[in-house]
Parts: sequence; structure tokens; C-alpha cells
Amino acid sequence: MQRYFVPEENWHLESVTITGDDVHHINRVVRMKPGDKIICNHPDGHAARCEISSIESDAVYSKVVDWLDQSVELPIDVTIVQGLPKGDKLDLIIQKGTELGAKAFIPLQAARSVVKWDHKKLQKKTERFAKIAKEASEQSHRNHIPEIKQTMSFTELIEESNYYDVKIFAYEEEAKTKHYQAYGDILKKLKVGQKLLVLIGPEGGIAEQEAERLKEADFHPVRLGPRILRTETAALYILASISYHFEELRWNECQQ
Repeated sequence: MQRYFVPEENWHLESVTITGDDVHHINRVVRMKPGDKIICNHPDGHAARCEISSIESDAVYSKVVDWLDQSVELPIDVTIVQGLPKGDKLDLIIQKGTELGAKAFIPLQAARSVVKWDHKKLQKKTERFAKIAKEASEQSHRNHIPEIKQTMSFTELIEESNYYDVKIFAYEEEAKTKHYQAYGDILKKLKVGQKLLVLIGPEGGIAEQEAERLKEADFHPVRLGPRILRTETAALYILASISYHFEELRWNECQQ
């Protein structure tokens, strides 16, 4: 069943009005008709099964049939800080990261980021990322759309990090040492409901000076297995492992 995220002002008691680009999607792409069922997500995370009443050129009107008692959000709030990569890699990270349950994304202007965005390009990119996150949330039946925060400098990130319970960064040099700190050790200590901040460097990795500042700010350097992952792979590795550990593995243990 197709899912749409509807702004709070478009909810009226037991009716929901869909506007914007979703009207075109309903009318022209999936070609729905009055009587068809859809799922509408409220910004508070609740979702309702709705029946389309009428379709106009600028709005789709529907009525609530029943409310759904379900949530598919990760039990850990994971924010991905991504050093700006080249090309459209960040599009992929946001799309797949949303499918895997990320709570938010923070683009980072890291020391080794080749990419430099001016104000005009930054605004355009942020709008594009928000659209990608919304579409990926609908596709994966999320209850929330991940927040796309403004691109930060390294200093701004350090200040932002004070609001998180656990902070880690993937560090290539950690994987080369004999006595490394494994990501798995951090994963085992995480508790449901905690806020985790994950920093992934750009293609060139995290500079040594940045690594030292992160350690001073209580970030844990970790290795993500014995292999060196591409920047667009690392965040997905983190999210997939959290999903397995807290959703699949623990669910299976409860069934035994």
C-alpha cells in the first residue's frame, strides 16, 4: 500500500488532505481512484490507513479508515555525519541510510573533502537530500523522515556532538593497529533509546589533526572490520549491523 507523509496542517479530525508533488504521484504515476486505500503518516510518527474520497488537480482528499499500531524505527537513534564525498555519493548514502533506519544526516566539510559548496549550491543540495529522504522513507515504510541538517564545519560538529550519548568515528589507522578498538565492542554496550553519532570521513579519510580533536571530544575511534571500506559503504555497514543486533538477533533470541 502506498505511503505518504502529510504535514500536520493537512490533518482535519478524521480526514486527510494531500497536496504538493504527491498529488501528481497519486493521479498520474500510480493512477489511483476514489475508493483506493493509502497510508498517511502524521509528523508525530503515527500512521493511518485512509480511503481516497476525491482527486482534484491540486489536492487529494481522503478519510481515515483506521489507525495503525506499528513502528519500524531503529531502537537506537543514529545520526550519520558524512564528510562531503565527490559526485552523487551522498545521494546514495542518504537514500540507503534512510532505508536502513538513520534518524538524521549531517553533511560535514571535512579537511580532506575535495567538494566545496557555496551558499546557492548548498541550498539546492539540501532540498534535494530532503526529497530523497522523503521518497526513501515512503518506500521503506518508515514512521519518520530523517532530518537533513545543514552542512557543518568541524568546529560546529564538535559543539553539536555534546547532545549525543555515544560518539564514534571510523578511522582507517585504527584498522592498521594490533590493539584496535572494534566497532563490535561499542555495539555491545549500546542501549535501546540512546543517541549515537557516527562520523564517516570523505574519500581521503579523517585527517590526523581531526582525529585528535575528536578523541578530545569523547569520540571513540573504531575499525569497521579488517577491510578498508569506501566512504559510501561505511555508514551502511554501521546501520545494517545495528539493525541486525537490536532487531533481528534480539528478536530471534526472544522467540527461543
